[in-house]
Amino acid sequence: MAIKKNLVVLSGSGISAESGISTFRGGNGLWDNVPVEEICTPEGWRRDPGKVLRFYNERRAQLEHAEPNEAHRALAGLEQDFNVCVITQNVDNLHERAGSSRVLHLHGELTKIRPEDCYTDADGYSLKYVQDIGYRPTALGDTGGTRGRQMRPHIVWFGEAVPNLEKAAQLVSAADILLIVGTSLQVYPAASLYHYAPEGCSIWLIDPDERLGRQLEGAGIHVITDVATAGMRTFLKEIV
Repeated sequence: MAIKKNLVVLSGSGISAESGISTFRGGNGLWDNVPVEEICTPEGWRRDPGKVLRFYNERRAQLEHAEPNEAHRALAGLEQDFNVCVITQNVDNLHERAGSSRVLHLHGELTKIRPEDCYTDADGYSLKYVQDIGYRPTALGDTGGTRGRQMRPHIVWFGEAVPNLEKAAQLVSAADILLIVGTSLQVYPAASLYHYAPEGCSIWLIDPDERLGRQLEGAGIHVITDVATAGMRTFLKEIV
């Protein structure tokens, strides 16, 4: 029996856009309508936690009615032929719902909340008090942890550490094939992860942005200039 190759996927909001999940950048992205500093920073949380909770409650309600698309399902199907690990910048659960069994969330998970004083450097980013609430809303007065602190979204905000970054880098460093799909490689430090790919690793990019494609083709990356669903069809023909 042949040994399966390690296929590591780095996914971003573009893969979920075709499921109706708003992207954070680009035409009608979330940050085009809501200032990032108001709802996705520790400072915004301290200023108006109610506004932050409402924003994520709306995102959670939207997610409940979204469905995994062809690209999500194609990635899950690749587990038949490869050791697949999905490293995602997305906070939705569409990879899991499509059937992917190994998903590492860099920026947190929309369906989870935690006390505001937990999952910090002080407690080693312990998941002990992280709660999965599904698609339910959370409100001011919802508390948890040993000190009864306000529950906040289990999201990595701008200016906060990315606890899973080191683990992600280790996964990329063991990849035989690295697929980048649905990310414009603008959000750091996640955008730097492909640099950890080992020598001999085949790197692929699926993205409709021709400028990004031209830039990365010069770095020896195989570029498929298309949206995630159509791009995955091409990718499957190339590697399976």
